[in-house]
Amino acid sequence: MSDAIKHECGLAFIRLRKSFSYYLQQYGTVMYGLNKLYLLMEKQHNRGQDGAGVAAVKLNVETGYPFLHRIRSNQPQSIADIFFKIGEEVKELEKYQSDIKQFPNLMKGNLPMLGELLLGHLRYGTQGKNNVEFCHPFIKRSIQPSKNLALAGNFNLVNTDELYDLLNINPGEFQKQSDLAAMMETIHHFLLKEDDKNPNHPDVGGALKKATQLFDGGFTVGGLIGNGFSFIMRDAHGIRPAYYYINDEVIVAASERAAIRTTFNVAENEVLELLPGKALIVDNKGNYTIQQVIEPQERRACSFERIYFSRGSDEKIYRERIALGHHLSKTVLERINYNLKNTIFSYIPNTAEIAFYGLVKGMEEYLNKIKIDRILSWNGNVTPEKLEEMINRKIRQEKIAIKDVKLRTFITEDSSRNEMVQHVYDITYGTLKKNEDTLIVIDDSIVRGTTLKESIVRMLARLQPKKIIVLSSAPQIRYPDCYGIDMSKMGDFIAFRAAITLLKEKGLENILTKTLEKIKQLQKDNQLHTQNVVKQIYKPFTAEEISLKIAELITPSEINIPVEVIYQTIEDLHESCPTNTGDWYFTGNYPTPGGNKVCNKAFLNFMEGKNVRGY
Repeated sequence: MSDAIKHECGLAFIRLRKSFSYYLQQYGTVMYGLNKLYLLMEKQHNRGQDGAGVAAVKLNVETGYPFLHRIRSNQPQSIADIFFKIGEEVKELEKYQSDIKQFPNLMKGNLPMLGELLLGHLRYGTQGKNNVEFCHPFIKRSIQPSKNLALAGNFNLVNTDELYDLLNINPGEFQKQSDLAAMMETIHHFLLKEDDKNPNHPDVGGALKKATQLFDGGFTVGGLIGNGFSFIMRDAHGIRPAYYYINDEVIVAASERAAIRTTFNVAENEVLELLPGKALIVDNKGNYTIQQVIEPQERRACSFERIYFSRGSDEKIYRERIALGHHLSKTVLERINYNLKNTIFSYIPNTAEIAFYGLVKGMEEYLNKIKIDRILSWNGNVTPEKLEEMINRKIRQEKIAIKDVKLRTFITEDSSRNEMVQHVYDITYGTLKKNEDTLIVIDDSIVRGTTLKESIVRMLARLQPKKIIVLSSAPQIRYPDCYGIDMSKMGDFIAFRAAITLLKEKGLENILTKTLEKIKQLQKDNQLHTQNVVKQIYKPFTAEEISLKIAELITPSEINIPVEVIYQTIEDLHESCPTNTGDWYFTGNYPTPGGNKVCNKAFLNFMEGKNVRGY
């Protein structure tokens, strides 16, 4: 994604089912759980770079001794920072007893993070500031183990105010800025009620059932309870991803299947998806159940997971990204009039590489068909030279752009900063024939278009191609997200700005006025959640008309080389990614009422000139 947006979070959960002495004997280390947690988090580091946190619960701790511990970091390399600190604590213990790692009970008693229950989190800050206090897990503490809770998740809630009202809580400034704080209060409230009913065998599933029906949003959440119980749960639409793996040694859950497979070296079919509305609940003995804690709704798993967010090392995601690129090939061939001889293909940024392979595959299929047809048309009149020339025809591929080091500058003037932004990417000179070759670059998605205009198009124009065509393996992003991705302001979207420009050019500003009036009336009636009124903004135009306007908007005024933009269609997106049909940022079809509310509020903010998020 050439336009950097903050998105998603990563979750890692491990429940050790054996004693520490078992892991020492079997794997040569009492640190087995922490080592695996580190790998599980590191293999998902793409999911969060604003901070990280780890919580640990120790089982069967004597009364009066601490059993719940946490460490968090908002350093640039937060995962490494956390586990470095744990490593330093181990080194400190070894100063007093060099062979302490050979004594599991001593290690457990003296190393705070050595617990049987482990919960790790990687954070992208979609709400709140990037202070370490906002890093998950959050903790509720009590002298009674069963009343302690550590909670972390990959989610956004859009009804935090309502939750506080239901619980009769007057949130402080910190709580107002964190939806995890609202979720924590809600879950903890119902856990306490269950604990009061039966302190020895609390109905964790019952508590989660009562809490989750109050949440409006998409979520995968993990929790550790001080009495040794733990859980991972997923929203009713399956918006946020969740996978788990269980054997007789461990119970593991994470946001990405590939992370579990790599960390524990297991096959794809051994890692299962936690289905929508279900919770994986583990008791204090290490026994587990899968419970339906909220009635499942239409599956609307986030399609951006397949397009961009999740690591492409997952074989299914890899194949789906190949398909996304392949689906664009037919349109591209038509746009270049099937002239592959004078067309060069590349990709920007590296996250679009897999879709690029799919695009090239589509080109190669067409070229191979042409080769066969041409050879057959010779009717046997073939010379080695002719045959060699035909067989050696290739799709022209080049590494056109290279992302340079992150530029830092003391310059504050906008004009000077824009000059610096142009050099985020560097180009490979001499890769095309000037004024003859069409240059095609694929991006996984185009959100704001800022980097395209200020950096990429200017950079590509320096090669002097005949034409520049920018492909997006995702459809046009038209609406805000409120379930985990930091895309909440209407004015940020290049597709929305294109639609606004078209309305003004065609004298249709009255649609803006009517949309605003309708939203204000809904807000007055407390009905903002009932419909997405912003769809009216796009209704007068085809997707192609908006794409043409986007191409204009991302072309700097001084560039006279034609620039075109081609987007993925919604239909081809769903065909490529059949299990992840969540497409509300493209279509405006939100899976929960809160999505409509956020979208309408975002438009209202835009019209009133407020540069704030819609939730």
